[in-house]
Amino acid sequence: MNRVRVRFAPSPTGFLHMGGSRTALLNWLFARHEGGTFVLRIEDTDRERSTPEYLSAILEDLRWLGLDWDEGPECGGDFGPYLQSERSRSYAPHVEKLLEAGDAYRCFCSPEELEERRSRAQAADGGWVYDRKCLGLGDDERDSLLAEGRPSVVRFRVPAGKTSFDDMVLGKIEFDNAELDDLIIVRQDGTPT
Repeated sequence: MNRVRVRFAPSPTGFLHMGGSRTALLNWLFARHEGGTFVLRIEDTDRERSTPEYLSAILEDLRWLGLDWDEGPECGGDFGPYLQSERSRSYAPHVEKLLEAGDAYRCFCSPEELEERRSRAQAADGGWVYDRKCLGLGDDERDSLLAEGRPSVVRFRVPAGKTSFDDMVLGKIEFDNAELDDLIIVRQDGTPT
């Protein structure tokens, strides 16, 4: 029988808020009810805004709420490290596999280019998802941009078609994948998102 494992992954870019507190409490209650494991993994990949002070405040707030964790900062566990920033090296081979399989691709669009295209699309019809400009780059063009040191991100390639699942509250949910953005999974600085 599989034991329940739940995770709470706050970002130390600010103080713990009500929504985060609620999520932590519900996950903790479910884990305790089921005799499972409550994992605390810190989502500290936003290098500019994450601080040790916010991390300390989050841990203190969780303790104030009466929540303890079975795995995570300060107590360790078998599946660490529990700071996302310390897990970066383990992601690299998986990103390479996604790139090789065509399930991810490098995007060389600058933030300014993206903002300009987003603004135009929103002015025209109000909606915008990344237009996949860099998906069509040939190997030579991509290699040339990499060789010249052009900054890039890695985007997950959302497959064509539809996604559907059964929601316990709302029933069957289905949507067209064309409505989804090709999410950035690795930032320009090499950190996973």
